[in-house]
Amino acid sequence: MKRISIWLIIVLLVLTGCAPNLNINENEEEVLQNEESNDTETSIVPSNQLSDETYRIILPYEVSAARGVISNQLANRVDIDEMETGLRRHSKAVFGPNDHYFQEGQYITSEMALNWIDELNPVIEEGANEDTYRENPRYLSHILEQNYVVQREDNSVELAGISIGLALKSVYRFQTETGGPYYYEDIPLDEMMQQGSQIAQEVLDRVRQIEGLENVPILFALYREEEQSSPVPGNFVAKTTISADGNSIEEWETVNEENILFPSAEGQEKYFEDHEIVTSFGNEIAQFFPNYVGVIGEGFYVDEELQQLTLEIPIEFYGKAEVIGFTQYAVGLVQDMFANYYDLEIKVMTGENVESVIFREAGAEEPSVHIFD
Repeated sequence: MKRISIWLIIVLLVLTGCAPNLNINENEEEVLQNEESNDTETSIVPSNQLSDETYRIILPYEVSAARGVISNQLANRVDIDEMETGLRRHSKAVFGPNDHYFQEGQYITSEMALNWIDELNPVIEEGANEDTYRENPRYLSHILEQNYVVQREDNSVELAGISIGLALKSVYRFQTETGGPYYYEDIPLDEMMQQGSQIAQEVLDRVRQIEGLENVPILFALYREEEQSSPVPGNFVAKTTISADGNSIEEWETVNEENILFPSAEGQEKYFEDHEIVTSFGNEIAQFFPNYVGVIGEGFYVDEELQQLTLEIPIEFYGKAEVIGFTQYAVGLVQDMFANYYDLEIKVMTGENVESVIFREAGAEEPSVHIFD
């Protein structure tokens, strides 16, 4: 028994000596000053960055002061995802990921956001007729805030700037009475831009009155929502940057982005070659797999150049070997049919479950593959 105890101690000492050092960088844990008191709190500033295009995030993670509001304000789930990720994407040109950390918005609260949305939209009295609603659409759906901070020499962090996205409707959906039928009013892009510009100036005026935001750079971006039933999201259409001491919006920079469904009449008309490749890809699969029901694709374009193509392949499988065989066949088609100047992601689905993923970054020669157990 004594000999066993000695061996256990030796094993524990060896394991302790071989254990990995979880503190990858001695500077990873920083003492951050709490601005609201004299207390200090320890937070982790990650030393590792997933890529040059990815923001690092300070831990513990702080959720948005307006958490959950966007889910109730934007009717289409795909718009929610695109607006959040798209605003980060545009923020990189102003607040670079190499020296800025991302933080969810901490200044515009849920109550403020909801009040501003109501106050910045036309007020329609109860009992108004259909024409009144059509002539006074609610343009603004949501106000999204994101914060970007930098680390100072004393290991504290300070706000370097904020980004604000304004979600604006392309289709106004309304009822004239509770429980009554829904009506729809299309909102032209130029009309939306005019209203969005006025709303942005009013939001800027209000933001400058918030303590801590009086003198910081602000990126404003206007997001045009898609209609509620759209399978693809809308896109940002304009942006502008306000200097730290700026209080007015002078001009907007046009953003030429769009998300296109494949296959579709719009995709065929605007991007015929890409449409035909996706269609041919589906036809090749259908020849060998009778359970295949069709490929669904989404292309993200900037200045009419394809940046990312995402495909979903719904199919019924009867065993893991079939999944492996199908994925291997799809990988071969990818290498033969798809150019590599854009990011490509293919999800093989059974119902709601992802069976495998094929991914290739722009410029890569071969795709990466993961098959889920």
